[in-house]
Amino acid sequence: MLNSRFFRRSPDLAIFAPGIALALGGVLLFAACGEKSERIASSTHHYEARGLIRGLPPDHKTIDVEHEDIPGFMPSMTMPFEVREPREFSGLQIGEAISFRLNVTQQDSWIDQIRKIDPVTLHLPTPAPTARPVKSSRLEEGNPMPKFHLIDQNSEPITLATFLGHPLIVTFIFTRCPIPNFCPRMSQNFAELQKTIKAASSGRLASTRLLSISFDPAHDTPAVLHNYGQADGADPSVWKLATGEPAEIERLTKAFSIFVQPEGGTISHSLATALIDPTGKVLKIWRGNTWTPAEVRQELEHDEK
Repeated sequence: MLNSRFFRRSPDLAIFAPGIALALGGVLLFAACGEKSERIASSTHHYEARGLIRGLPPDHKTIDVEHEDIPGFMPSMTMPFEVREPREFSGLQIGEAISFRLNVTQQDSWIDQIRKIDPVTLHLPTPAPTARPVKSSRLEEGNPMPKFHLIDQNSEPITLATFLGHPLIVTFIFTRCPIPNFCPRMSQNFAELQKTIKAASSGRLASTRLLSISFDPAHDTPAVLHNYGQADGADPSVWKLATGEPAEIERLTKAFSIFVQPEGGTISHSLATALIDPTGKVLKIWRGNTWTPAEVRQELEHDEK
């Protein structure tokens, strides 16, 4: 069965439409053949790309690349790409130009076939990014959750007080995110958590609430968030999706040290997800996109003991 999320994220950005339509057509064609192996093969789509290495995180799992426009998929931006083969890192340096293949499935993405190229052949539409500003008020585990005033998918005001008395899981997304293992994965994880919460009969887990905050308030209106949440089966009594004034959103993303930079019609960003206890204290912060619903449940169960 096709995952509708991958194919509905991008219609708001017309530049994504041709590639997605082609991808969808390819999947349907192979599905009609009835061969499982062919369906699996057809679900991975490949895009040739080029860019400049802007960061080599010490975990040797990702590379930060400022890439050119990827025709049929997404515009130029700077973002971390997962690299699954350690040998692909061999000899790479920050500032070098590379070509690579971007592989995208319904649930994941990664790059391979990394090759060094002549940087003068690159066509980057924006100047090289400057160093990110040091954030002086980085939120840490044990700190109180910052107070906020937001609006949910039903245009109802929500604040931190709305959730007091309940464990709260907070994450950040934007609905136009085209990369399946970024914002779409955060929402998939929340959909799974919601099922677990609603199936629990008692205890901390049963009273847990979920909050997805959009860092794209110009586009992600309550109506957009409502439709987005409906596609995932979001129950507003458990899972709220929120937007707000740009200054309020910026204050929250900075508190969680989330990098947000509009680029080429989309948004380059990092990710953070946090567990807030019923009194409003930050118990746990997960950086990036590798956390799982099982980890969250384990933290909730540990906190209850």
